Amino acid sequence: TEAGNAAARKGELPKITRGLVEQLHAEAAYFLPEDGQRSCLVVFDMTDSAQIPVIVEPLFLGANARVTLVPCMNLDDVERGMAEAFSELDDSGQ
Repeated sequence: TEAGNAAARKGELPKITRGLVEQLHAEAAYFLPEDGQRSCLVVFDMTDSAQIPVIVEPLFLGANARVTLVPCMNLDDVERGMAEAFSELDDSGQ
């Protein structure tokens, strides 16, 4: 929070946030308070885990942020994954 406050006071927080959203070509970005801290939820398509340092380092360095990455799926992804999972189960005889 202190590093985020310092970044906000210097006017850097909006730049960091906008840079992140633009860099990720975010599908959606939501900003909210969580447990007394600034938080944001950003939905984006990560195609390679090597993107992780590129995504998180500006947040660590610019605002000493705590970052959690959570994989998620859209409906097409779920349907494709379920079809594959059950195909493998059928092939194994279970």
